[in-house]
Amino acid sequence: MATPKKAERLNDTIIEVTERIGGRSAAARGEYLERTRKRKLIEPARGKLACANLAHVMAASGEDKAKLQQSVIANIGVVTSYNDMLSAHQPFESYPEVIRAAARLAGATAQVAGGVPAMCDGVTQGRAGMELSLFSRDVIALATAVALSHEAFDSALLLGICDKIVPGLFIGAASFGQLPIIFVPGGPMAWLRATNCCRRR
Repeated sequence: MATPKKAERLNDTIIEVTERIGGRSAAARGEYLERTRKRKLIEPARGKLACANLAHVMAASGEDKAKLQQSVIANIGVVTSYNDMLSAHQPFESYPEVIRAAARLAGATAQVAGGVPAMCDGVTQGRAGMELSLFSRDVIALATAVALSHEAFDSALLLGICDKIVPGLFIGAASFGQLPIIFVPGGPMAWLRATNCCRRR
């Protein structure tokens, strides 16, 4: 009998805390939802950019340049946490070209909007650099917002793994609630497959 009572008390507490948070944040959340509603995309985002702005968007787009000139083609922004330092993030190296190819097949375009730092406290453990670990989440959030601030994207893919990087990406992306956004994990690491670390014995 004791277990259900504990579970019931826990549920009541969760409900109470949730309602309290909801009440406390109602005004700010209302402002956010209204701001997002006003920014909702009716047409491709870059359609409101001036010619000089658009020239920068298209300058390095290669074979996608002609498509980007068409106002009805969707453009996907990619924010990546790729680096060679972390084995979980290294697979992201080839993702941009794969994403661009998939976007072309779907009649859209994709551009890397920007990169964010990705550190691992497993590497910095016991070193002074570990003090930057939690702070890096704020830097990642800012870098994500900077990457998406060009307002040239109709949706976004966020390439990230790890307990600081994904929250940082989410916090930054939340400022662009009008965009459909998908998180993309790195998938199984090639070196694990190569060394058979995960093989059942």
